[in-house]
Parts: sequence; structure tokens; C-alpha cells
Amino acid sequence: MQKEHEKYMRRCLQLAQQGASSASPNPMVGSVIVYQGKIIGEGWHQQAGKAHAEVNAIANVTNRELLKKATLYVNLEPCSHQGRTPPCSNLIIEMQIPKVVIGCRDTNSLVNGRGIAKLKNAGIEVIEDILKEESEFLNRRFFTFHAQQRPYILLKWAQSKDGFLDINRQAHQKGMHWISSPETRPFVHRERSEVDGILVGANTIINDNPHLGISEFPAQKKLWRIIIDPQGRVKPQSQVFRDPHFVYFSAEQRDVETQIINSGNPLAEILKVLHQKDILSIMVEGGAFTLQQFISANLWDEALLITGPKSLHAGLAAPKIKGEIIEDFYLKQDRIQRLFPL
Repeated sequence: MQKEHEKYMRRCLQLAQQGASSASPNPMVGSVIVYQGKIIGEGWHQQAGKAHAEVNAIANVTNRELLKKATLYVNLEPCSHQGRTPPCSNLIIEMQIPKVVIGCRDTNSLVNGRGIAKLKNAGIEVIEDILKEESEFLNRRFFTFHAQQRPYILLKWAQSKDGFLDINRQAHQKGMHWISSPETRPFVHRERSEVDGILVGANTIINDNPHLGISEFPAQKKLWRIIIDPQGRVKPQSQVFRDPHFVYFSAEQRDVETQIINSGNPLAEILKVLHQKDILSIMVEGGAFTLQQFISANLWDEALLITGPKSLHAGLAAPKIKGEIIEDFYLKQDRIQRLFPL
């Protein structure tokens, strides 16, 4: 029976993954309904404010009478509170579904076992912790956001084979200096599509004038552009301000909407503002000084290192980081490594 539960939970996780670029600030959730060894309905949560996975799975069932003898699988505990949509646990009870199998609990304080308790009190059999580790990993950004009261922080940079981020630039040398190959960019843009914001320091905007978008991966998403510029050096005409979806931090008011930072702990202040804006996760893309600030403060949850095939021999040194490598592979000539903190 355990293997059967795992089989259907894996399908839930596959469905949930479809919300990777659209579900935030809600978690990614998939659900299947099984009757006599066959899936009779399935669904996933597409966007905050729209129907939850369990609701979509139930709606996908043609013969509603079968629900009274079916099992509902879902990778995250069904909600029990009224948010933008009604609680899923109420609908499960109303449909008289006798058994619910759950991947992991929702540790958000609004739920945290209340959905399970509600189902059990209604006489529904509840089985927990099926593929728990995989279920928790899928929604690691959601869990971190609520547990740490800050966004999930993914560091990302591309470095030369000999460990440099950039050439030693002269004052007249502006624009992008690519280290990674063109084939890697769709991968990076997919990673961008799964976070809510891209954070960079002033030097990155001044030197590269990036747009910080996801043009090379098909995702309907508005990314927050987050700029840290304590000294007010970034020009209001920079590309990053052309889209109104930005958060700009500086020590004084500028010609663009500004979040004032003036404390001795600016990163904590910045993360607090982003949390208040429901920005679930961010990718810190540079430059070297900004990345090293997060590393030195031990404020990171994941790191993505891209090492190109060429050496620069001199230039701006890449940050130094220690972590557990959980992925290590090549895209064409670029080496991709994903790290977690030790």
C-alpha cells in the first residue's frame, strides 16, 4: 500500500510543479483523486486567488458519486481557514470523501495541523507524511518565508574558469560582459521565473544596465526588480525602472519611488520590506560586493554557480562560498552547481 500511496503522491508533486512560476505567494500544490486504482480527477493550484488544487481535482471528477468511495491525495495539508478562497477541508467534508493522503503538513501558522484535525473530526481517515521530504523540498521557499519571516534567498552568479566575475573595467567600459554561454540563458531565465524578485546592487545597474527579465523562458510573470543603492548612484533612466515592478532602496529620496534604508543592518531592513510585500523568494544576482554581503551575514538558502569555460586571468574576483553541492552538471561548456548551506 505504501508504494501505491507514493505513486499517486508523485503525481501530485508533478502537478504541483506546474505552479512553479505562478502560484506564489501561495505554495505549489497538486491533487489527485483515486477510485479502485484509477485516477478519476486531478488538479493543481495555478495562481493566488484562484481555486486550490483539491477544488480543481474534485471539479475534474465526472461522476461525483464516486467521491464517496475515493481517496484524495495532496502534497500539502488542506487549508482550514478562509483566505482569498474558501477552505479546502470544508469541500472535502462536503463531498464525503472518506480518505485523504497528505505529503506534508502546512507549517504556516494559519494552518499547521488544523486542516488535518478538521478532517479527522469529520470522520475522514487521514494518512500523513507520504514522500514528506520531497513534499517539503518542493515548497521550501514557502516554508522559509513563513518560518524565517523573510524571503527565500537564492544566490546566483557566473564566474570564469579561474574564478572571476568580470574583467577589470575602465570608466568607459559599460554593458554586459558574458561569461556563460548563450545556451545557459534559458536555464537561468527558468530559474528566475520560479522566484518573485531579482536583487542587485548599484554597480550591476551602472555597469551592465540590465533589464532583469525572463525573456528567454515562457512564463507569464511580473518579476520584482530589487535595487540596493545606498549612495544614490543609479540613474532614474536605467532600464530596470522602465517596468513599474521595482523596489528601490537608498539612503535618501530619489526621482523614483524609494524605500529609505538608514539602519546599521540594511540587509535585515531590506528583507523585512520584501517580506511585507509578500515577496516569497529572491534571486541575488550581484555584483560581487552584494553577494558577499549576503554570504558573510549567512543570509542565503541556496546558491547557483555557473562556471564558464574561459579564463580571464585577472578581474573582479567571484565570492567565496562553502556549501553542500546537491547538483553538479554541464550545459554545453558551462558547469552548473547548486549548493545548500552546510
